[in-house]
Amino acid sequence: MKDPSIQKVLVIGSGPIVIGQAAEFDYAGAQACQSLREEGIEVVLLNSNPATIMTDKEMADKVYLEPITPEITAQIIKKERPDGFIAGLGGQTGLNMALTLSKSGILDKYNVRLLGTNLEAIEKAEDRELFKELMESIGEPICPGETVNSVNEALDVANELGYPLVVRPAFTLGGTGGGLAETQDELLQIVTKGLELSPIGQVLIEKSVAGYREIEFEVIRDKKDNAIAVCSMENIDPVGIHTGDSIVVAPALTLTQEEYLTLKNSALKIIRSLKIEGGCNVQFALHPDKNEYYIIEVNPRVSRSSALASKATGYPIARVTAKLALGYTLSEITNPLTQKTTAAFEPNLDYVVVKIPRWPFDKFKSGDRRLGTQMKATGEVMGIGRSFMEALKKAMRGLEYEPDLPSIDEWDKYLKTPDDRRIFIIEEALKNGYTAEELAEITKINITFLEEIEAAIKVLSSSKNDKVHLRDLKELGFSDKEIALAWGLTEEEIFQLRKELGLKPVYKRVDTCAAQIETNTPYFYATYSGTDELFLKKGQSVVVIGSGPIRIGQGLEFDYATVHAIKTLKKSGYRAVIINNNPETVSTDFDISDGLYFEPLTFEDVYPILERENPLGVIVQFGGQTSIKLAEDIQKAGFKILGTTVDSIDVAEDRERFEALLESLQIQRPKGAAVRTKNEALNTANSIGYPVLVRPSYVLGGRAMEIVYSDEELETYLQEAVKISTKHPILIDRYIQGKEAEVDAICDGKKVFIPGIMEHIERAGVHSGDSIAVYPPISLSKKAKQTIVEYTEKIALALKTVGIINIQFVVDHDDVYIIEVNPRASRTVPFMSKVTNVPMAELATWAMLGKELQESGLKDTSGDIAV
Repeated sequence: MKDPSIQKVLVIGSGPIVIGQAAEFDYAGAQACQSLREEGIEVVLLNSNPATIMTDKEMADKVYLEPITPEITAQIIKKERPDGFIAGLGGQTGLNMALTLSKSGILDKYNVRLLGTNLEAIEKAEDRELFKELMESIGEPICPGETVNSVNEALDVANELGYPLVVRPAFTLGGTGGGLAETQDELLQIVTKGLELSPIGQVLIEKSVAGYREIEFEVIRDKKDNAIAVCSMENIDPVGIHTGDSIVVAPALTLTQEEYLTLKNSALKIIRSLKIEGGCNVQFALHPDKNEYYIIEVNPRVSRSSALASKATGYPIARVTAKLALGYTLSEITNPLTQKTTAAFEPNLDYVVVKIPRWPFDKFKSGDRRLGTQMKATGEVMGIGRSFMEALKKAMRGLEYEPDLPSIDEWDKYLKTPDDRRIFIIEEALKNGYTAEELAEITKINITFLEEIEAAIKVLSSSKNDKVHLRDLKELGFSDKEIALAWGLTEEEIFQLRKELGLKPVYKRVDTCAAQIETNTPYFYATYSGTDELFLKKGQSVVVIGSGPIRIGQGLEFDYATVHAIKTLKKSGYRAVIINNNPETVSTDFDISDGLYFEPLTFEDVYPILERENPLGVIVQFGGQTSIKLAEDIQKAGFKILGTTVDSIDVAEDRERFEALLESLQIQRPKGAAVRTKNEALNTANSIGYPVLVRPSYVLGGRAMEIVYSDEELETYLQEAVKISTKHPILIDRYIQGKEAEVDAICDGKKVFIPGIMEHIERAGVHSGDSIAVYPPISLSKKAKQTIVEYTEKIALALKTVGIINIQFVVDHDDVYIIEVNPRASRTVPFMSKVTNVPMAELATWAMLGKELQESGLKDTSGDIAV
């Protein structure tokens, strides 16, 4: 039963998005706040990230958008006097804050109880020495190693254990400060850094078990010691690559029954010994040839893997964890997805899920792409299918990423020392004569996975133009584009061939129970095998296209806008449908929308959903460049794009058409041109005069944008940073060293509303996503601000904008120039919505549905200063 003494709870978020701590904690925090408020709990929330759903004012009774520091947290506790404090939903930030507040006496002083994950559990799981003692006391094996507090101690351990060694700092996130040391020099470097980054100056030095299979169990426990395994997960990559950088399969596919039960029972023993009330993640290293294992790590909190396990199974781990913190038991909590089972019911899957990380190396080509014990991915995608191959192929195309592969003579090198391209190299290697056995020897990847890929490649290569095998290829997850390339046909020809054969995907439900219990869960995935389970709720639908995996330039902010669009559609009486493939986000929570399709964001995958839904229209404004790129094909297929038209989107994106628009409006922009050859680029740059600003067209997040000062630098840029062509021109503009300003405006086609103007602190040329922005503007003159407003209104109306438009300016003294126009929501929408109290995404959605802005009663805003 619920503890009646708990009436007010402080929830701490995870702060800004960093590698290793991303959108999954917004998802967890939003679920937890909702779960607590369902129980009548007064929720006080502390988080510093304005881009999150969890910091919306309706998510908690009090929202503190403040830095997560001991001083500020203590002030909030003093003021609010909560009965309890939940630390296990804010990642490493939350756990570290709980330890700090406890040791400083703040929790005892104000009689605040730590709920769910207790202090002793945090210390035993995070302090490497205490963790070792606990595992030894319960008979669970850990890798041979020792905790050290100095470099000299580390060298002594190395002399005893021998190389290679793994270094794991205590109380850090995403493997930060850790690494694999194969030599003494590497050990010295990693240990020195690890000791600096560990809050308690401690690192664990342990014998490397690189090459072992890595298995994870997500488990959950209540106060009466009832515990279940929510999900087993298997990393395709062996131990040695951080789980956040590894391709992960759920459920674990290659375990024997004995191995599965051994590891499951171990995970349950560990969560019971720690006395955690809530979710916990346990990571194992399993010997590749025998039933021998080591405990790698235990996370006594909701983690990145918790979000994946929740979306993979439909079991809402964070929501259940919040209720367990209030004193409920698992059998007293109803699973909101099924409405028929309790949280004590272990999920059962009749499908396969594959997660692939999304790395930033398409943007940072010169970065160190090698994967190891320190996480480098910024986000992830998830594919669901009836088989491993179907799920894998869906996840691969969901990355929206076709990497440049090394030459064939370098493949062995990159297969042995992996980077972000390894799964793509594996595919190409199998197409070019490598065998699964050879690749297993080189990569140490379990041969079962490689044999699955090998068999699929053989079907693809041996079935050229064979209609009989087309269904087989679709069941294996191959896209029309891949089949067309293998068969020497066009994608359209494959599509027409499928049409002739009546070969369309069916839709299956994610219901946590493998259809053992009848449910009406509106959570679907597409497959080419089995019977159709799609049912549509009553009412006219509107489909929102999500933004896919988090990457640099397209982050959590776009999911924020997407969620608000969905909520607005539901308020307006429409059936709100979302298509997205990011397991970390709030938008892919099953109860946010009236219909969730967990699918890649390609036209091939989106089109059959639109066919089945037959929506009133499709919203593409909130999914960043991902959804904008789909707009033209969606319209050509006969579906209506709600909001700004496809033609207006093209005017804003196409350099020459946009130049003509600005000229007709008598609006200035830096002199420049779109160039398609090296000679054009050099002639244009010399005509304008150096320095010039160069960047590719139709890209996201300023990828490959640089300030260039000479012909030599320009030639280097063209050779190393981008590929110039008639299809992919380069934009060259005169560089104006002024102040940058930015506006997000809402327009209904007739009236333009500007919540405020942001001023960038950094000089022009620093990407807006990397610049500190302040609202309201501090140093812009009245004349400059008036010109910005005038230009914004002119451009928004000329483009017939319906929804949101983002415009970036450079101000040189009082002269205002247009830098860029984005006919969609931008990353600044959450920030401006919160500091101006204007619900921008909601108003934009209303406008797309045909409402006029004047109906909303909008008023001008001034707001406090926000940065």
